[in-house]
Amino acid sequence: MIDTHMHADARSGEDFEEMFNAGIDTAITCSYYPYKIPHEMILLNHLNRILELDTKRAREHGLDLKVALGIHPTNSNINPEEIFKQLYKWIDSNQIIAIGEIGLEDLTDAEISVFKRQLDIASETDSKVIIHTPRKNKKEVLDVILDILPQHLDESQAVIDHINPNVVCDVIDTDCMLGLTVQPQKMDKFEAISILDEYGFDKFLLNSDISNKPSDPLSVPKTVNELKNQGYKNSEIEKVASLNAQKFFNL
Repeated sequence: MIDTHMHADARSGEDFEEMFNAGIDTAITCSYYPYKIPHEMILLNHLNRILELDTKRAREHGLDLKVALGIHPTNSNINPEEIFKQLYKWIDSNQIIAIGEIGLEDLTDAEISVFKRQLDIASETDSKVIIHTPRKNKKEVLDVILDILPQHLDESQAVIDHINPNVVCDVIDTDCMLGLTVQPQKMDKFEAISILDEYGFDKFLLNSDISNKPSDPLSVPKTVNELKNQGYKNSEIEKVASLNAQKFFNL
């Protein structure tokens, strides 16, 4: 199984071991610094910590941790140029599998500018992106994302994440992959399964988004097991459990 979106820097080695023992052999950790950052070098140090330390910590507990790095909208108040330079280097050296998570939160000018530039970098380097959508005002913010995205990047290179039953109809006809986050206070496994039941399994990825917020490290295997309990075909379950992610991220 593959958990396609988590924040390893906020989690313990015990969480990694628990995930691995439950059948998750690969996970994708994304960048997100949950505190106010006064200077871009703090964020750069944090991103390097994810790349160098958290991958090692996960590996010690059996988990193959792939890395997506970028500027989360929450962190867009800094001077981004040094981070942009590093993105090119990380991509060129194959140290990251995507730029992420990026996106919009409060629709500030800074957020929009940083978001567009990272989409441009992805286009220039033929990279994938993982796009955050917020808990609040999700539909309003998603509408802006959907307007900006195709102006800067081919939709087939993007995952739009944290999709729920309220907005899935807005994105189902795009060429994007769609992330289903099964997490307390976001969406439970039954809501995720209802989306898969209605729209099929081909466009979706499963993730836990475990972070410093209320989280369940085992939400992906729990959802997969519930799909099995409800009698869905193994060939379909395998798509959201691993195959879609393997194909999209070239794992």
